Amino acid sequence: MPFIKIFNKKKINLSVIKKILLERGFTVKKKKNFFNFDNLKSFYYTGICSVLFILLSFLLPYSLNFKKDLVVSKDIVLNKSKENFQKVLEGKPIKNKKNEKIDDGLDIKNLFEDIFSFEQVPTDTVRLSAATIKQLFKETNYNLDDVRKKGLVKPIKLSLLPGEMKKIESTKKKKNLFIQIVLPLIIEENNRIKLDRKKLFAILNRSNNTNAEKKWLNLKFKQYGVLKKDLSTLKIRMDEVPISLAIAQAAKETGWGTSRFAIEGNALFGQWTWSGEGIKPAGIDTDDATHKVMKFKVLKASVRAYQRNLNTHGSYRKFRSARAEMRDNNEELDSLILADYLDKYAATGKEYTVIIKKIIEQNNLKDFDKVKLLPSSIQLKNLI
Repeated sequence: MPFIKIFNKKKINLSVIKKILLERGFTVKKKKNFFNFDNLKSFYYTGICSVLFILLSFLLPYSLNFKKDLVVSKDIVLNKSKENFQKVLEGKPIKNKKNEKIDDGLDIKNLFEDIFSFEQVPTDTVRLSAATIKQLFKETNYNLDDVRKKGLVKPIKLSLLPGEMKKIESTKKKKNLFIQIVLPLIIEENNRIKLDRKKLFAILNRSNNTNAEKKWLNLKFKQYGVLKKDLSTLKIRMDEVPISLAIAQAAKETGWGTSRFAIEGNALFGQWTWSGEGIKPAGIDTDDATHKVMKFKVLKASVRAYQRNLNTHGSYRKFRSARAEMRDNNEELDSLILADYLDKYAATGKEYTVIIKKIIEQNNLKDFDKVKLLPSSIQLKNLI
């Protein structure tokens, strides 16, 4: 029989079996697989895509919430503040979410906290005589002629004015000595603000910020009295005061370092206070006088308090706006223009600004606006 012969073979030839079955009247067909991929691949693709779409729709809300948790709080870093900042420079009265104007309002709770910290630092500072200071300047080759030529300032930072400022008969020598003393202090504080401002813009250019950066921002909001953590306000307030303007105001308020407030209280800018320690102005009725002139333990604290005052007080909002406009136009900060916005600094109003500008011009103080402070050294610190 053929079947016997076939199955006796080691290998079964399916084509031979199929031929024999066909010869005997059997029909041989290939069984179709219902789950055959080639026949139903479009169905499979459609099903898989549908499942993925449903899953994506379900997970999308959670992913958005997760993204919100990763991004810095909107109260701290809000790119829209850049747009608002530009509108402020254009004179448009932009308001924030709670209808408050930018660079408006002031939180004074922590405004001078870093300045008062100077008072807590123990110091063995002694008041050097005018002769000793002059000798120090001579030995270190620190003179204003070189500063004007080279644009560099020796990092000699004194804490107290000499008590003999009134006794210096030569007006020119007295002015030069005063400028030499306050110039490094003013530049140092401007440098500190400049570094802070650079760090602020670096933070704003990133979409996400570290905890350390957010902590730093919160500290600056407090130092500049910014309400509602408004970044546009912080940008306007965190900026330098022209060196020539600061020198002129210090000269006016202290009589080139000869006033009682300057010698006894290191008060270079005649700032008033209605609470805490201060020096009572002479020649006024004690019952009527409610203010005092702020006093400080070191000159550096007075300079920082002055800059903080111009950068935060509502009376100098126009000053800050004009300064911000100069920045926006890539212009140098012009002390003669900015002085016009300080009419509220003294009771004499516009007359005060005229005097300040005369001091700047007559003493060529704008020569110092671009000078830089040389790095300090251990040897120089020990000398002082």
